[in-house]
Amino acid sequence: MESDVKAFKGISDSLALGNSTISVARQAAETVTDLLTEMKGKIVAAQEDNVDRDKIQTDVVALRDQINSVISAAQFNGLNLVDGSQSTVDVLASLDRSDTTVVASSISVTAQNLSTGDYTANDVFDVGGGAAVVSGDADTFVLSLDNGGGTDEITIQDGATAWAAGDNVTMRIGDKSASYTITESDVASGNNTVADIVAVGLKNAVDALGITDLTVDYDSASPGVLTFTNDGTTDIAVSGQFKNATSGGLGALAAIDVSTATGAETALGSIETLLQTSIDASASFGSVQSRIEIQSEFVGKLTDALRAGIGSMVDADLEETSARLQALQVQQQLSTQALSIANQQPQSVLALFR
Repeated sequence: MESDVKAFKGISDSLALGNSTISVARQAAETVTDLLTEMKGKIVAAQEDNVDRDKIQTDVVALRDQINSVISAAQFNGLNLVDGSQSTVDVLASLDRSDTTVVASSISVTAQNLSTGDYTANDVFDVGGGAAVVSGDADTFVLSLDNGGGTDEITIQDGATAWAAGDNVTMRIGDKSASYTITESDVASGNNTVADIVAVGLKNAVDALGITDLTVDYDSASPGVLTFTNDGTTDIAVSGQFKNATSGGLGALAAIDVSTATGAETALGSIETLLQTSIDASASFGSVQSRIEIQSEFVGKLTDALRAGIGSMVDADLEETSARLQALQVQQQLSTQALSIANQQPQSVLALFR
């Protein structure tokens, strides 16, 4: 038990180190979110015709460079959880003892890839129906489904370059997100196009969100086509984002160019998805940091309890010992007094003979 107490001291140190590492990553993700929010303001301004889009693009590039700087600097003790160099990191959290067997347990931290490099356009979306389409026929789109039966078709198509394992297509419906990531078996599929497999995967992912009054229909006779229908009483915002396997989580930043009207429209769709990526990263780090703080507090209390338990078994009970000492001292005083009285009796008897 005493050795376990010493081991828990090491665990407390590990939790403190993990907490500091995640705190740095969380701060980086929150800073990136702030910078992307500022960039969104620039992109919105570029939607106006009577502006100098080249100057706005200069500001956008400067913000992108600042984001890269933040991501590169967000390391603690050599570990960076936001640049894509890590997938998961385990933080030693406890010792689980069963009789004589001791097993270490850890809290798994999922790293977030907020790097901005290696984005390759592929043009995988074809948006039809014209329902408030901000951008379509590209890697990003934004549309609004009107309430009371608003419908639009979104086609997942084989793009300009071949699909690769790890390519990801994400759709956001309101404040919820659904995605599908290409696998090796998808790429090797001979009976279906990869685009159609992605469409089916996205339909299943959207259905799993359980969004009331939204239906997504897939017709096998029309490969890759998803029909979205809004039967609710409020409009629903729908957006999509393609990300190739080799790009970072914010890889689409490299493609943002508001120097033209078309580029500004496309950028507006991209920035929403990028913002959500950084917000999700912040939330993920915040959640695991809370777990580590709770575990750290528990380990501290557990260590105190173990020390108290060990003390009750091996340390002296000072109160009991003190009471016994006082009782012994009283007994000694009484014995001394009795002997003193007895010693005086012979003198008293002799006095009678005088």
